[in-house]
Parts: sequence; structure tokens; C-alpha cells
Amino acid sequence: MRIVFMGTPDFAVPCLRNLVENHYDVVAVVTQPDRPRGRKKELAAPPVKEAAVALGIPVYQPEKLRENGVDDILQLQPDLIVTAAYGQILPKEIIDYPKYGCINVHASLLPNYRGGAPIHKSIIDGEKETGVTIMYMVEKLDAGDMLSQVRVPIEEGDNVGTMHDKLSGAGSQLLLETIPRLVAGELIPVPQDESLVTFAWNIKREDEALYWNKTARQLFNQIRGLCPWPVAYTRFQGQVMKVWNSIVLEETNSKDKEAGTILVVSAEGIDVQTGQGILRLLEVQPAGKKAMKVSDYLRGNVQVQPGMVFESELPK
Repeated sequence: MRIVFMGTPDFAVPCLRNLVENHYDVVAVVTQPDRPRGRKKELAAPPVKEAAVALGIPVYQPEKLRENGVDDILQLQPDLIVTAAYGQILPKEIIDYPKYGCINVHASLLPNYRGGAPIHKSIIDGEKETGVTIMYMVEKLDAGDMLSQVRVPIEEGDNVGTMHDKLSGAGSQLLLETIPRLVAGELIPVPQDESLVTFAWNIKREDEALYWNKTARQLFNQIRGLCPWPVAYTRFQGQVMKVWNSIVLEETNSKDKEAGTILVVSAEGIDVQTGQGILRLLEVQPAGKKAMKVSDYLRGNVQVQPGMVFESELPK
């Protein structure tokens, strides 16, 4: 069986490697073009390309698949196309070609959280579990019939980084379990219930800003739902400060201070009044500095006192 694999970020790499390690014939990899990365904006290959090159698999990188990649893929005569966080919607000519179809590995329990940031959004929303869905590709965002699912709990200590790794591993394993059953005709595709659809659009700058009038629990979920990328932020004394880690100290304290007011400063953390409850900041990143524990931040000749206020940056 000839497989074309389509993916771009780290999330997709275990799927590709598992296919190769389990002796599937991956005849080509399709990924996004190299992009500028880092402060120096040097051109860098996407993780899936790096993995494919290491595995000796030919790589295609069309800027717009619909405009200049269709013929190349069809000439590969794939029996199955597997996608995982590829980043483009496949044109109908490609979707209709493979004998066993085009299937996608998506990091949510569809029909919840269609879109590009399902891991971030599930944590920000305070979900207790998420998962991976493998479904047929259609010419609509993450809307195809579902073939298989696996559920993965979201623990209190999880953030985007830990859940990314858990879901990437779970997705690659689910893919190995799904393909043989798909080829054998054992799977019954299940249409998604459109009345239950929710979306997880890509994170925007305004989604990263902390609004202190939210509850402590909401802010805690937002902070871990943006860590380690792109990272939530607030403003302190006119400067941007990123917040990497926090805990909910109290959820129902009587609010007698303005939201964002620093209540207690100690080596354990900075306790902040929220719209409901108290949030303790554990790890911060001042402007121009690296992320650090609050205890290290306070040692740096920084005068942080109770009564000072973290500011909410209002949308422009």
C-alpha cells in the first residue's frame, strides 16, 4: 500500500515515524515550505521535513497545494493519504483519488474543537479531557466522517506542552490501530453532529492577554493553555510581563481590592486578586529577560510590593 503523508509541526512527527517503523510504504511527504524562524529570521525546515529527510523519504513543499501541488501528488499514485496538522485544506482532486481515502489525525474529540488550536482551547476552556479523532478528509475544516477516537484526560498540572506530547503519542498509536481496520473494511464512518460543533481558531495576540477581572480558575486555565507557547502576558509598571506558571490559591475570597492588585509577595509566589479568587504567580518573564521563578525575579533588585497592580491590556 502506497501512502503519502502530509503534516508540518512536531505533533505530526510520531505519526510519520510510526508508519515507517511499522513497515508502511510512505512514498512521499508533503509539508509546508521552509519559513523564517527565531529572532534572526533564518529560514528553517518544518519538523516533518526534518524527520522525512532523516528517514530518506522524498519531500514536497508547495506554497499552495491547490495551485501547484495536485499533479505531483496524483503522480505518486497513493492508495492512502494520511494528514496530521498539515495546515491546508486538501482539494477535491486529491481527496477523491486514493483507494482508501484521505484520513486526518486531529487533536480533539470531534465535533468539538475543529480548527488549528484544539489543544490550547480545550485547556483554556477548563476541559477535563480531550483526545484524538481520525476522520475522513473533506473540503471543509475538520468536518469529515469519524473513523476512530481515543480519549486522553487533562490533569491539573498539564499545559499545552504536556498535552501536545500526550496527544501526539496517542494519535500515532491510534493511527496504527485504525489503518488495518480501514483497509479490512471493518470501520463504519460516523457523521459529525453539526449541532455539537465548536471551533478552536488559531491563537491571536489578544487571546494571550490576561484580564484580571476573570476568575482565578479562568486565568489559571488561560496561563497553562498558552504555555509554553505563545505564553500569556500582563503589564506591570508599563512593561509587558509574560506569565508561565501559576496556581489557584483561593477561588471564593471576598474581593476588597481592585482586580490585578498584588496582595502578598513572597519566595513562594506573587498572590494577585482576580475578579473572583486569588491567583499565585509562580513563574514570570519580565521584558527582555528569560522566564524565571518568582523567587529569582524578586532577587533581581525588583521592588514589588503589595498594593501594586498588574494591568489588563485592553484590545486596540
